[in-house]
Amino acid sequence: MTRPRPTMRHVAERAGVSLKTVSRVINDEPNVAPSTAERVNAAIAELGFRRNDLARSLRHGRSSATLGLVIEDVANPFYSAISQAVESVARSRGFMVIAGSCGEDPERERELVQALLRRRVDALVLVPAAASHDWLADEETPVVFLDRPPVGVDADAVLLDNAGGARAAVEHLLAYGHKRIAFVGDPEELFTAAGRVAGYRAALADAGIEPDPRLVRTGVRDPEHSQELVAELLELPKKIRPTALFTGNNRHTVGALRALRGHRRELALVGFDDFELADLLATPTTVVRHDSHRMGVEAARLAFDRLDGDDAEPRRIVLPTELVPRGSGEVPPP
Repeated sequence: MTRPRPTMRHVAERAGVSLKTVSRVINDEPNVAPSTAERVNAAIAELGFRRNDLARSLRHGRSSATLGLVIEDVANPFYSAISQAVESVARSRGFMVIAGSCGEDPERERELVQALLRRRVDALVLVPAAASHDWLADEETPVVFLDRPPVGVDADAVLLDNAGGARAAVEHLLAYGHKRIAFVGDPEELFTAAGRVAGYRAALADAGIEPDPRLVRTGVRDPEHSQELVAELLELPKKIRPTALFTGNNRHTVGALRALRGHRRELALVGFDDFELADLLATPTTVVRHDSHRMGVEAARLAFDRLDGDDAEPRRIVLPTELVPRGSGEVPPP
């Protein structure tokens, strides 16, 4: 585990002075006793503290006035809402946003991040694709992780209650009498997918139901793949065929709806993520809804807090989810 990068707060504690005094010493301001400055500089040397020159330049009015944003796919409504939110907060501060999509490719992600840092963005908001970001451990530009937590680096993060939302979805289906509930979602290596699978399994376990591995389909690539997998589930022998389905995100739900369209066997369905027109379908789709716009707002605010001089320990904000019953999840077993 990477050792936390020392902050001004650590220096203040080591030297036995206030944060303001540390700031005055770092910025060569007057009215600091020589003995006090010596203690502060000794603490800086002992801890290996390095100031964030970009944040300092912002406070003194010299910055690029840009935020970098790296997401998975701007075409996904979830990420487009986040982009709009980050841009709105940035605009209110007189900043522009430079954004790029990495498509879950760790190499592409690293290329984008390094390109943004070369352009001296003042802060970075990142939906991580790589398994670890230890290569950012010594980076002084503030980085806020979004949707997935940092690994290998200490940084702020804004996350969803993935396990809680999944649990609520499955408990809802259980309440309508379903016992054979299938799950279709992303690869479990992804943080969000792991949380949703965990919530799915926990809800079944609490109901005394052993999860059937034949009903769990992870590693879904896109809506077309989801459609194929749901079609396969519909053709399973009657004794193991699911009567209900929980989908791991909006794209998987769309694929499931295509597979269910006109099919002779009706499945109860709850999807994680809301999506456009979900409430206008012939049978409106029951979903686990969350506020992706708020995620972007919180991430941008954390970034600006750092640029404004906040040196507190990294923060983790976990936003709640909400089950929205609309009809598709309220179908009893046949």
